[in-house]
Amino acid sequence: MQIDLYAEHFNGYFNSPILRKQIGDSVLLLKSVRRIFFLGNGGSNSISSHMMEDYGKIGGFRTFAFSDAALITCYANDYGYENAMAEWLKLHMDKGDLLIAISSSGESRNIVNAAKMAVDLGGKIMTLTGFAEGNALSKMGEINIHLPVRNYGIVECFHQVILHIILDSFSE
Repeated sequence: MQIDLYAEHFNGYFNSPILRKQIGDSVLLLKSVRRIFFLGNGGSNSISSHMMEDYGKIGGFRTFAFSDAALITCYANDYGYENAMAEWLKLHMDKGDLLIAISSSGESRNIVNAAKMAVDLGGKIMTLTGFAEGNALSKMGEINIHLPVRNYGIVECFHQVILHIILDSFSE
């Protein structure tokens, strides 16, 4: 049954000392920023939009997500989809801001390009990826949280849980 697969990964991953350290490091990183940008595609974009709201409302951060349909289509039309998010960050991100980049595969060209732009702008980066270890995005952040599972449902659910745990830990 699928529930057994989720439970197996949940128990193993959330008991990992590596993840526990990354969550602690993420809380410290949050203490050093005031503005947070969330980026993702598809399900990860939904997570970005949701977390933008929670980190703003609960955490008191100034938060932004590239999730409005008109915004996405405007930037994709003008710059190409692979550059849309990077161009948006170029306009809005300041040195010291945090980018939280979420990608199940870690290979989405638009997310990787946005992370490169964040580096160029002097931003801080946290990544959440899944699938293959060593994917492009998983090497780009100060904190790189990777779930070594090739299942969209598990990766997306766990990314959202991890972001909630970080926020809850920050807000304690």
